[in-house]
Amino acid sequence: QVQLVESGGGLVQPGGSLRLSCAASGRTFSGYAMGWFRQAPGGQREFVAGISWSGVSTYYADSVKGRFTISRDNAKNTVYLQMNSLKPEDTAVYYCAQGVSGGVGFGPTDYGYWGRGTQITVSS
Repeated sequence: QVQLVESGGGLVQPGGSLRLSCAASGRTFSGYAMGWFRQAPGGQREFVAGISWSGVSTYYADSVKGRFTISRDNAKNTVYLQMNSLKPEDTAVYYCAQGVSGGVGFGPTDYGYWGRGTQITVSS
């Protein structure tokens, strides 16, 4: 069983920054892709960013490209999401997820394990 625990959420003003962390336990972390998704009230869960098992390949949704950076530390079993230049439309619950393989998938079904989510609110 895999456990994923997100941290780092909160309230931030537009233009501000936050860094999310996701600590994994329960099985080999380094062999699987990791992803971040988000879900706004009334919306569907959408892909935000993904990183391959090695960290060499990263992918981003167009809406966050150039503002968000995903990274991972396989020695610490942790994946990060650095979020800069935050906008009100980034407000959502952010979820960390572990992929079913080493390559990055872009849909929720490409991920087998999920964290419980952390709320990000961007507001003045």
